[in-house]
This record gives sequence, C-alpha cells and structure tokens, in this order.
Amino acid sequence: MSHDRVEDEVAINAMLSEMYQAWADNDADGFVRCYTDNATAILPGSLRSSREVIRESMAAGFDGPLQGSSTVDKQLSLRFVGEDAAVAVSEGGILFAGEDAVPEERKIHATWVFEKRDGRWLVAAYHNSPLHAPAHA
Repeated sequence: MSHDRVEDEVAINAMLSEMYQAWADNDADGFVRCYTDNATAILPGSLRSSREVIRESMAAGFDGPLQGSSTVDKQLSLRFVGEDAAVAVSEGGILFAGEDAVPEERKIHATWVFEKRDGRWLVAAYHNSPLHAPAHA
C-alpha cells in the first residue's frame, strides 16, 4: 500500500506553523498541543521530560524572558521512518521583541522527531544546540 508523503509533509508543516503561532501568541497551552504526552525536549543544560514539563517551562518563559518573542525555523531536511514517524533537521532561533533577525550567536540547529497518532502528526522529541560551537579561550 503506498502512502502519500506529500500529504504528510503538508500536515507536519501545518502543525509546526500552529506551534510557531502559539509561541508568537505566548500561548504555552497552544504550543504544547502538538506534543505527545511523553514528549521530551532537550536544550543546552535542560531536559524537559513530558508535555506538562515543556508546558510549564514555556509558560514561565512567556511570563518572563520570552514575553513578546517569536521563533523562526528553516527546515533543512525531513525524512520518514516507516509509516508513522519522521525526523526533521532545522536551523532557527528566537526573535526577541524589536528584532527582525536572529543574531548569529543565538542561531541553533534542531532535530525534531514526529509521530503520527490517530491520524495526527505530533512532536515526540525535540533537541537543539548552538549553530556554532563556543570559542575556546
């Protein structure tokens, strides 16, 4: 049985757009709506071990240093692993209020793992790291 991957790509990208809009709206609940219950997010110095932990972290960020921010993300690749899983690699970063571009030193590479559950694509895991390794003194 063949499966239309173009349809899946469109669905994944629509889901990501929904997440980016929730970020721009500083809406932690909307942001994690696209995560599985047992999703993980690994960021430098941080492991967020469930959708609820991710939501709590984002809510605190939106009430603090992330207030008024948005995120940019350029997909570099997307590949499917079987019928119900996909992996994407992207480049992006956070735009803080008043910025129109992410400064080079804040750009990141990210890996996304997507899982299709009940016909809907969700984020099962996310990991990011700085685009450039820190300079050593």
